Amino acid sequence: MGLSAGIGHNGGPELTGLSWRTHCWRAARARLVPTLPLEVVRLRVRRAAELGLDYKTYAGIRASTGHDLVAFLFSSNALRVLRAGQMLPGDRAVKLTGIANVGLIGLAVQPLQAAALASAAPMLARCHSAPRALASFPDTRSCLREVLGRTPPDTVLLIGDHGLEAEWCAAGRLAGYLPAERYFAPA
Repeated sequence: MGLSAGIGHNGGPELTGLSWRTHCWRAARARLVPTLPLEVVRLRVRRAAELGLDYKTYAGIRASTGHDLVAFLFSSNALRVLRAGQMLPGDRAVKLTGIANVGLIGLAVQPLQAAALASAAPMLARCHSAPRALASFPDTRSCLREVLGRTPPDTVLLIGDHGLEAEWCAAGRLAGYLPAERYFAPA
């Protein structure tokens, strides 16, 4: 280092350089990502498949909430049921039928009624009216709390099909939001 280092400098590595930042990043990453036993990874891969999610998405939700998913909220838009008498499209029906060990809850977006959504998608455990379009944050939170009952909100994933629906995730303190096009995409 030379004389420009100043009094008290021990001549160690430069703390503003690329190599130091790289070292800090690697150390922080190693502390953040625990090494999971192989059997735990296998169980989580199986669980992701049960839920119809890819492992990366499932692992991200688990990492951010610290919990497993116990329920899915599907908006009627995501299910492509937009009016009374309309049937659930085949690809949606196949995907919902293949999901195991998780609650399936439908949210009927107005003007669709909850009963019409329940008729179109009988594999849903229950159906409710979705929060009103452009409802206030407290009203949306209240609606979602009523829908979820005693289910912890950070164990519920919202599958939606509209930007306004994504905002329900924050209001309801849900585990996350997944666009329908991604969830229902062919494997």
